[in-house]
Parts: sequence; C-alpha cells; structure tokens
Amino acid sequence: MEPLVFVLLLVAMPLRGSDGAWCVCRPDVSDAALQKTLDYACGHGADCAAVLPTGPCYSPTTVRAHCSYAANSYFQQNSQANGGATCDFGGTANLTDTDPSSGTCKYPATPSRDKRQRHRHGHGTARLDE
Repeated sequence: MEPLVFVLLLVAMPLRGSDGAWCVCRPDVSDAALQKTLDYACGHGADCAAVLPTGPCYSPTTVRAHCSYAANSYFQQNSQANGGATCDFGGTANLTDTDPSSGTCKYPATPSRDKRQRHRHGHGTARLDE
C-alpha cells in the first residue's frame, strides 16, 4: 500500500521545470499558420534579427523554429506591458517551462508562471488580425 501512496503523492505534486517561461510555436500546426504568426510577431515589434541568415538562430531553417523565436521575442517584450500579451497567437503557440535555446541561439525568458501569477499586470492576447 505504501508504494501506491508514494506514487499518488508524486502525481499530485506540480511538475516543476526551470524558473522561466518561453513562448514556442506548436509542432501540430501547419507551416502556413506558423508563417502567419512569424510575420505578425516580426511586424509588431519582435526582435527577429536572430533568425536572419547571419543571426545565431537562423539554423535550423524551419518555419517552426523561426516562428518560435519570433513569437517568444514578441511575448517577452509584451507580456509585462499594460494589458500584456498572452502566448497564443490564434492557437499556434503555447507556453513551456523548457528552455528552447540551443548552441548560440538563446531565447530570453520571463519568470515562471507561478511567479507571474503573483505579479499579474493584464490579460491581453496577441491577435493575428490587428
């Protein structure tokens, strides 16, 4: 009986990742939808220099990878602003607590969701039709 209680306690405990939150594009979304998110984020203030051919996040050269970097950049810049943005982009992205950075490509992060809940500023949503 004790092993069962232990397993139940482990399942009931919240899973904890790193102390950050990143906005990444979903793998189950079409490239066309991801391209729309990429274009929106880059056109609305995301720092997309890193995904240009000379940037540290150009490789891999997939729409999903570039979309994730751009969506994360937009989210990081706007999530703490008045009426802050959420990581949704019409259903093409979501938050993760797993750092998507690799090699020289570094993704900035916000404090984890647990920490942000204590310091909420707003509930805006990044809309693709603005």
